[in-house]
Amino acid sequence: MKGDTKKGLKVFLGNFSLCRGNFANFIDIQPHLNRWKIMTEPFKSGYASIVGRPNVGKSTLLNRLVAQKVAVTSNRPQTTRNKITGVLHLPGAQIILVDTPGIHQSDRTLNEMMVRASLSTFSDVDLLLVMFSAESGFCPDDEFVLNSMRGVKTKKILVINKIDLVDKSALLSLIDEMNQKSLFEEIIPISALKEDGLDQLKSLILNYLPEGPEYFPKEMVTDCPETFLFGEIIREKILKLTRFEVPHAVAVVVEDIYEQDNGVVQIDATIYAEKDSQKKILIGEKGSMLKNIGRQARQEIEKRLGVKLFLKLFVKVKANWRDQKQSIKEFGYTHDSF
Repeated sequence: MKGDTKKGLKVFLGNFSLCRGNFANFIDIQPHLNRWKIMTEPFKSGYASIVGRPNVGKSTLLNRLVAQKVAVTSNRPQTTRNKITGVLHLPGAQIILVDTPGIHQSDRTLNEMMVRASLSTFSDVDLLLVMFSAESGFCPDDEFVLNSMRGVKTKKILVINKIDLVDKSALLSLIDEMNQKSLFEEIIPISALKEDGLDQLKSLILNYLPEGPEYFPKEMVTDCPETFLFGEIIREKILKLTRFEVPHAVAVVVEDIYEQDNGVVQIDATIYAEKDSQKKILIGEKGSMLKNIGRQARQEIEKRLGVKLFLKLFVKVKANWRDQKQSIKEFGYTHDSF
């Protein structure tokens, strides 16, 4: 088979050499050669999990790599509660990225589930992208992440994020410290927010992926259901507009999506808080906070869907839901979600 391929390539190039000589002003053979190269090279594909402590930029990295927002972001830790898949399509390759909740110590049932979701990816993927923040250096929370990987044989790349926030000497010192641990195949400094070093990161990932099939069609960038994505957009607005314990005590459930007779898409969603005091904050004076949350979420969802949208929000109280396994499951938070 390899001999036939080389022979075919020789004939192919020979024919195009003649064409180029006779029709030099009319034919550019380079695009044809590029396509031939892609056709004859093996297709690479695989899964890479993005792991690390909370608030190091994992979701931002996922969004930047797939060039589309598939994971919500905020400056608050523990924003991500589920495993979220993003698909990066490249010539001759497909990288399936898995954003995970931040790995941290906690006694709360919801947080324990989130950590289990992250740990469950360690042996299910081809590559682990272990993410640190250059801004904070190597801290005890990072040590906790590394300890959770003891005995894990999956190959690891250390991704040092937020390099735009530190000077070169501090970055080099961190790289040297991590090199001495001999835990990583590669160490790469990046700034996900500034999109610095992302092309190099893509190339590194590809080096460690096996030959494989095209798992997802080219138009698909995530396998998360729309109800989940819309609920996450609403929750993101709550994270940005509220403070103290309110953002962490909130869950959002999309109850229904349907098209009205006038063509407007209606989404009915319920925001769950743990206390009446939190409910009052979410509604605000004369409903001002809820209107603001709804307006910002509606604008983003409309932009994503390209249609007119009516977003109807309700606020209810589910006392201590974060410590109730049944409530956590009902709200869609399980260690094997998606």
